[in-house]
Amino acid sequence: MRTRTGGLIDLDVAAGECICILGKSGSGKSVFLRLIADMDPGEGAVALDGIDRNAGSGPEWRRRVIYQAAEPAWWAPTAAGHFPDGIDEPLTGWLADVGLSGDLLASDIARLSTGERQRMALLRSLARKPAVLLLDEPTASLDAKTTLEVEALLSRQLQAGLTILMVTHSQEQADRMGHRRFEMAQGQLQAIA
Repeated sequence: MRTRTGGLIDLDVAAGECICILGKSGSGKSVFLRLIADMDPGEGAVALDGIDRNAGSGPEWRRRVIYQAAEPAWWAPTAAGHFPDGIDEPLTGWLADVGLSGDLLASDIARLSTGERQRMALLRSLARKPAVLLLDEPTASLDAKTTLEVEALLSRQLQAGLTILMVTHSQEQADRMGHRRFEMAQGQLQAIA
């Protein structure tokens, strides 16, 4: 994937690579992800596998490049209503991988904890088989053990070729997950050694 936003950010990301983006709140990290996902208006170009984002429709792009907000939206009353048909086999394993019971799929979304919703949203995103996953603080509501479980699942997805751009406030997480790490400051990315 290649992104170029108004001359301020020029970034190539390889398949199976995880880019972690750190920075102060309000520095533009989430906006950057939303621009890549074509969810906010902006200048610049983004391409995936050499195909420009504007070559197709926005929904078509967002099926391949999924943005997961820090506080994901829900549109069905239960978690199960958010998953595509035929995903049962990998979903069962993923639920166990991140410490969730399959019974939670039938639960009312409003009754799930913030951490349960956050993990369900991640699994919902993975179930759609994107080429690129844009994660905005995907473990912010999780304890240390569960965070490591989520990171292990994401690491397996990276090995299978998924590309991840992840916003995090945890330097430790960035060190564990990031093939490359950047700090966002004043709308620009600066590489962290």
